[in-house]
Amino acid sequence: MKALIVSADHFEDSELLFPLYRLQEAGLAVDVASISRGNIRGKHGYEVVADKALAEVDPQAYDLLVLPGGKAPATLRKEAAAIAIAQDFMRGGKPVAAICHGPQILISAGVLVGRRATCYRSVAEELKQAGALYEDREVVVDGKLVTSRQPADLPAFMREMLRLLGKASR
Repeated sequence: MKALIVSADHFEDSELLFPLYRLQEAGLAVDVASISRGNIRGKHGYEVVADKALAEVDPQAYDLLVLPGGKAPATLRKEAAAIAIAQDFMRGGKPVAAICHGPQILISAGVLVGRRATCYRSVAEELKQAGALYEDREVVVDGKLVTSRQPADLPAFMREMLRLLGKASR
């Protein structure tokens, strides 16, 4: 199995690193994609190598899309390639996991109408305006969409993400 994490500078460090390492631990190959290849830096100074540019991503090559939060989604939602990747995963019925501000990419992609979801509190009104059914819970699962609100929700977020992939912890 293969996962794709889409992010950019100013990501929320724990929301990218926790899924990256936990998915690798579960045996998935994980690629990180950003606007261009190279290092991206988190809000708290951690750096991660983006091994793919968004334009190089073939969504068909991946089984899971992860959208971490922080300030990165505000930048990525303006990138046509990021929007196209999110649309491809959602319309194809593939697992998508978005946390904190990550759902902003899904909002811009127009794929949340009628879907149950959560996000960081400052994004909640925008989520509702996009047609999503907002729930203020640590994790919301709607079909193959997993969303969470903030770093404190990462244990529940990862539990449900891994469950969707058939990699639930024992």
